[in-house]
Amino acid sequence: MGGKSSAPVVSSEREQKSAKEEGNLSGLTASEKTTLDIAITGISGAGKSSLVNALRGLSDFDEEAAKTDVIEGTTKSMGYPHPTFPDVTIWDLPGIGTPNFKAKEYLDRVNYSQYDFFIIAASNRFTDYDIQLSQAIQKMKKRFCYVWSKMDISIKNEKLNPDFNEETTLQQVRKYCFDYLVEAGISSPQIFLVSSWYRENYDFPLLQRTLENEIETLKRLTLRPADKSTKPSKGSRFLSMFFKKIFQIDIEKLSEALMHGNLEEVAEEIRQELDAFQNAKLDIAITGVSGAGKSSLVNALRGMTDYEEGTAKVGIMQTTMECHAYPHPLFPNVTIWDLPGIGTPEFRQKDYLKKVCFSRYDFFMIVGSERFTENDVLLAQEIKKMKKKFYFVRSKMDVSMAAESRDPNFEMEKSLEKIRKNCCHELTEAGESNPSVFLISVRDLNMYDFPDLQETLENDLDDLKRHALILAMPLFSRGILKKKKAAMEALIWKLAFVSCVIGAIPVPGLSLVCDLGILVAALIHFYEVFGLDEKSLHRAAKVFGKNYQVLKSAMKRTPMSSEITPQFVADHLAQSLLCVSLALVELALGFIPILGSLTGGAISFVTTFYMLRCFLKDIVEDAENVWTKATEP
Repeated sequence: MGGKSSAPVVSSEREQKSAKEEGNLSGLTASEKTTLDIAITGISGAGKSSLVNALRGLSDFDEEAAKTDVIEGTTKSMGYPHPTFPDVTIWDLPGIGTPNFKAKEYLDRVNYSQYDFFIIAASNRFTDYDIQLSQAIQKMKKRFCYVWSKMDISIKNEKLNPDFNEETTLQQVRKYCFDYLVEAGISSPQIFLVSSWYRENYDFPLLQRTLENEIETLKRLTLRPADKSTKPSKGSRFLSMFFKKIFQIDIEKLSEALMHGNLEEVAEEIRQELDAFQNAKLDIAITGVSGAGKSSLVNALRGMTDYEEGTAKVGIMQTTMECHAYPHPLFPNVTIWDLPGIGTPEFRQKDYLKKVCFSRYDFFMIVGSERFTENDVLLAQEIKKMKKKFYFVRSKMDVSMAAESRDPNFEMEKSLEKIRKNCCHELTEAGESNPSVFLISVRDLNMYDFPDLQETLENDLDDLKRHALILAMPLFSRGILKKKKAAMEALIWKLAFVSCVIGAIPVPGLSLVCDLGILVAALIHFYEVFGLDEKSLHRAAKVFGKNYQVLKSAMKRTPMSSEITPQFVADHLAQSLLCVSLALVELALGFIPILGSLTGGAISFVTTFYMLRCFLKDIVEDAENVWTKATEP
């Protein structure tokens, strides 16, 4: 279906408005038609404009091509001549389900009845909108085909599955679409899996042949000889903030508390505070439209790949059919909830909020991809009514930027800023005065806005939940490495003080035993926080596609976590104590005067503090080495 094309048939707003006022863009009744009109319809962001170009033998950036964009670009119906049938026009319709084209108004606004044949374009999930459009077309007794576009992207994602088989995947997608269309009452639906960029692959050649056959059939049934007298008229922000320590201890205040209070009472307060931090629960809900990448984000936030045991299930078809809680593999008090996608036949808009129990979560991430939709507006408004926080996450930015980079004039920062402004504008229109919008790719959390998202979450949470978030956050940058280090440095002060009080109790041998317990637990905790325990290293190897032994070899300063035993710590203590200078002990005694009268407590405080600080320094160095090795090209 190649050949040279002319400019769009409809291009001016005046012509569009005039045609709309007449109630029919062609200006003719069906019996007077002398041209065929083929409409490309479907959800916004499904690749409708790219499909128009592909069917006309053009690239997306040819001079006469339909305009493509990373935000909602088609805001009026645009007609383009077919390259080999001069009396056939291919229409690029706006997408259904956006704030500009709400579903209940869509059919009237785009004047569905004027078209002779329809192509419903979808890109990753079957939705309520697909049902609405297909039933409306069938009610008009017209024909359509269903096109799953962007099949190349779907296949690329599925190849991450160790059990991937391309032909099996294609058959599954066809059956998935077929079953839903039949259930919606569509008899013998035609389904094509295509890629507008790689037209030789999948079903695109078959789609071309089928469309040409449809055109020949429709011309015989619909068109009459042209009458010239009745011929229709057509024409980075990337912000860095200093992190406030989670457990910030003011030594002067600590000293004052010790001077004017009971030592055991202060220690008990610290124990209770440590227990509160240890038991703090955080429930994060990941919601949004089906197919936006919610389950992959759940897995990424847990530091896991999409296909290892215990991960949220992902796939081309809808996989999340109920609210599923995924505790963090190392910090189970942090639970990430994978909610079903809104707007599917199983989770229609009107029933969604009750089915997913919206009120139980601490905060929400509304995940969208490709376009901002009216379902996103609904979710934002409902969360606001509950007086809870939400963050709008535009996922799959790697895919969006790959599409944009095909433009010879591509500039990444301009494209990113355009998407941010569009999302912020839509959320503001929905009533959110200060919208939080973040652009991310779960394939590379260090890119785009994920560091900003993590920073914002910390600032918006209280101390207990903020600490839980920092511990659970995957190590994806030096920034988060520093924050984890700061949290552990503050923890060391508290552990050293608890050790000090235990050491002050005059029971022979008790100090050493209790110090060992504190030290072993703390060291193992460090490994988990920085992702250097064996299980975390194996997960990191899968996430970054590296060999486990390669990552393990980057650990130069510390042993493996399985070697941290009471005996190892005791041996290490014996060596380390020889290195503790008298000046360090005197400094501690002078800094906290009351410890001077507690010889055992002072020694215990200094020993615990010194060893944990030294070990933390080494483990941070190893964590940075492992992260560097993991992110090497």
